[in-house]
Amino acid sequence: MDKINLAEKLGLFTDHWNPRLIGQVNNTAIKLVKFQGEFVWHSHELEDEMFLVIAGNFEMHFRDKIVPLEAGETIIVPRGVEHKPVAEKEVSIMLIEPSSTINTGAVLESRTRTVVEQI
Repeated sequence: MDKINLAEKLGLFTDHWNPRLIGQVNNTAIKLVKFQGEFVWHSHELEDEMFLVIAGNFEMHFRDKIVPLEAGETIIVPRGVEHKPVAEKEVSIMLIEPSSTINTGAVLESRTRTVVEQI
């Protein structure tokens, strides 16, 4: 059992839209990701997702509204809800979601990650 320094882990990578696994709690993956720009519209049929903003800010777009999020804020996206993260500037996020979650849901595109590197 060792502590995890989030700033240190975030310093290990610079790419966007590529989640990294930092640990697991039962069947729940704890991931860090950086993103900038627009992601793809997608949903997760079986998984809820929690986004916790560590640094920066972004908007979570839903088909019927946009939710702005700042550092220290979180949003839980229920399974089946179509969403699209959008960040004007780089943002650092902690994702808490089932280990089975694929970042683009059923949408396959260049940023799809079926395997998540552990750091």
